Amino acid sequence: MVIAIALGVLVWWVWSRIEKVDAIPEDHGSATSDGRVFLLVGSDSREDLSEEEQSELGTGSVEGQRTDTIMLLHVPGGGARNALVSIPRDSVVDIPGQGENRINAAFAFGGAPLLVETIEAKTGVAIDDYVQIGFGGFAEIVDALGGVEMCLDEAVQDEQAHIDLPAGCQELNGADALGYARARHFDPRSDLGRVERQRELISAISDKAMSAGTLLNPLELARTALAGGDALVLDEDTGPLDMFAFVRGIGSVSGGSGDTLTVPLGDVGNTVTWDEEAAGQLWTALQDGTDIPSELLEEEQ
Repeated sequence: MVIAIALGVLVWWVWSRIEKVDAIPEDHGSATSDGRVFLLVGSDSREDLSEEEQSELGTGSVEGQRTDTIMLLHVPGGGARNALVSIPRDSVVDIPGQGENRINAAFAFGGAPLLVETIEAKTGVAIDDYVQIGFGGFAEIVDALGGVEMCLDEAVQDEQAHIDLPAGCQELNGADALGYARARHFDPRSDLGRVERQRELISAISDKAMSAGTLLNPLELARTALAGGDALVLDEDTGPLDMFAFVRGIGSVSGGSGDTLTVPLGDVGNTVTWDEEAAGQLWTALQDGTDIPSELLEEEQ
């Protein structure tokens, strides 16, 4: 009983610290989806970082906010495999009321609501929940977990992301994990390579957060939960059970019970376009709650 009461108090306290926004529309128009679709956004806003934190994390002091990370987590309702889909931030799309532009500009123009509206209009997929995390919050969560292990096939050196990591398995602290998530200048594939590393890193964080070492250790659990409460921005209708489903969904993907991929692309350069036919197959799977077509996953490999 004492443990149950303590957990209830912790959940209430954490939930009271989370910032809420009105991101999800009441009317999705023609957009549909089976199960639940979470929009996960990584904001590059520096507004909440002190000059010391900006220096420590190597973020610089760029004004405004854009979306460095845009992902859709699909948790189907009928038993199909979960899927984590990356949308490159340089994807050229039509932004309602703003014309054609990179998709991450939607967030700069109109915040979460316009980004959700843009994605729903482009994909025909209805989004149920919104999860946002910023630079500082991301690093705090990793540090609260005591770091996360990543195994690098090659050394990663990227001055603009402020990282110099050797090849091999290693424990990344918050600053290095953020740098690894942001790094793209060392990679000839630029943002396309970065989205793959971001999915890998998010999976590692989920594994650590859902491990027995975190869940069964009251101090570890409280520290991680409080860091998450301070770091996250959620839609105002997203509840604790929704977030539990979100973490479990990410965990299933990282554990091999789900699929990961990037939106199938057409032209790739400073900006990218989508392969409309292949992307259409992907969006149909999310709309209908079916497995991602195997040919799309084979192309990803």
